[in-house]
Amino acid sequence: MNQNMVDEPLTMSLEEDYSDIREQVAKLCERFPGEYWRNLEKQPPSASYPTEFIEALTDGGYLAALIPEEYGGAGLPVRGGAVILETINRMGCSAAAGHAQMYTMGTILRHGSKEQKAKFLPKLASGELRLQAFGVTEPTTGSDTTQLKTRAERQGNGYLLNGQKVWTSRAAHSDLMLLLARTTPADQVKKRTHGISTFLIDLREAQNNGCTITPIDAMINHNTTEVFFDNVPIPGDALIGEEGKGFRYILDGMNAERCLTASESIGSGRYFVEKSVNYSSERIVFNRPIGQNQGIQFPIAKAYAQLEAAELMVRKATAMFDAGLACGGEANMARLLAAEAAWECGEACMTTYGGFAFAREYDIERKWRDARLSRTAPISSNLILSYIGEHILGMPRSY
Repeated sequence: MNQNMVDEPLTMSLEEDYSDIREQVAKLCERFPGEYWRNLEKQPPSASYPTEFIEALTDGGYLAALIPEEYGGAGLPVRGGAVILETINRMGCSAAAGHAQMYTMGTILRHGSKEQKAKFLPKLASGELRLQAFGVTEPTTGSDTTQLKTRAERQGNGYLLNGQKVWTSRAAHSDLMLLLARTTPADQVKKRTHGISTFLIDLREAQNNGCTITPIDAMINHNTTEVFFDNVPIPGDALIGEEGKGFRYILDGMNAERCLTASESIGSGRYFVEKSVNYSSERIVFNRPIGQNQGIQFPIAKAYAQLEAAELMVRKATAMFDAGLACGGEANMARLLAAEAAWECGEACMTTYGGFAFAREYDIERKWRDARLSRTAPISSNLILSYIGEHILGMPRSY
């Protein structure tokens, strides 16, 4: 760690930072109103990806925000990426369609080789390649990542990949995948986190050599899939860093993921609050605005207060990540508080709109479903609580 980072005080903005980016992203999102997203949900899983939206973000350079300038990106810190994703969700769009290309940078930039960066980052920045798939979760292991069953066994100068991933969103719309696989059997390592490696694989080649991607028809349109690997050969230079140390590498990606997806939840919360305030001020029942009633007004106010508090933790976590400081606790707490706050904002909005909240044309129920997902994925609120209890408070392990 840089000694200057330790000596210098941590600073974070409390203002509406990156105002130019917020304005530009908001204008881009105006081209993709609620009708665009509702129509995508009517399509089968194979045809429901927001390709036009992702292309617009790519053309604007927003998905290359965290890629260093020397490789064609904007070279922004994670906070800059967080603002982009927050604004997308605040405008009623879906940041999840493109966020993986940001949070995977935490692993690639810190642990990828010079050759890997030179090979892939310029093409990712230009949009020639798309990295939107993060292969971690498996059907039989769930949140216990150290017990994953996908294996990458040495074969010549490369590896032979076998196993299965599930809830791998956007795999069918990605050229590359950041993949976690076990390279040393669990019974041959001293610690459960050892013997796991990280790979950056070419899904186009993999699908021609034993990889199958199957869409999952889910409650929300996140284009999620199951991915099967049946004796898929992958080259040795797909390995990120050292063999067997991939779990540690992936944590950098996960901390970035926590910060970025927490920002998405802040954006969703602001969407709900704005909708609730406007509707409750305009909707007249019993000759008065419904927002005049404490039963409507107070839940909105309480959810807003929770959202403001959550945003402070999000800003702290991203500031620590960008300063190169250990931020596992802060990133996880930011994710927890933001997800819970967005959910409370969504609940208040559903109550405010009443029966109309269930009409698809209002978009409330679509965003409400997204808010509910954020309490479960990419990490569940309960798993974060167990982390806080054990690793921050020093309590006995709860599972």
